[in-house]
Amino acid sequence: MRERLFGHTPDVADSAFVSRLSYLIGEVSVGERASLWPFTCLRGDGGAVTVGEGTNVQEFSMLHGAEVGDHVTVGHSVVVDYATVEDHSLVGMNSCVLRDATVESNCLVAAGAVVLQGQTVPEGHLAYGAPAQTKPLTDDQRDEIERVHQHYVDLSREYKQTGRFE
Repeated sequence: MRERLFGHTPDVADSAFVSRLSYLIGEVSVGERASLWPFTCLRGDGGAVTVGEGTNVQEFSMLHGAEVGDHVTVGHSVVVDYATVEDHSLVGMNSCVLRDATVESNCLVAAGAVVLQGQTVPEGHLAYGAPAQTKPLTDDQRDEIERVHQHYVDLSREYKQTGRFE
């Protein structure tokens, strides 16, 4: 569902896959070949929500006033609240990225992690725990970020072609 609010209507690229079971309201922009899976909520009611090219936002995740870069994976049941996630990162299931936090490019936020208000996860780092601590990514973790991202690119292409969830 897409709804206009405060003079803004969600803007979704034609090539994006957006489940009919997702909810977009207000100042929302979804980039080329991005995918929004069932029960995602993008609330652009107090600040813009941007989802970059090729990014996937999985089931039950909520983006509120958030900027999410290109080729990002936002796992199941994630909250990104007035925060930034830069390109080529993965935000794991059941994690939170809180107000004014930044996850720089090529990062992995582990499942269940809490990136605190105003915290920055440096480029190429793993954030884990609550509150999140950081350490450099391993090569295996970098490979996993790309593998998961590519899986969702392929999956969303199939869903878009077959009309599933649309």
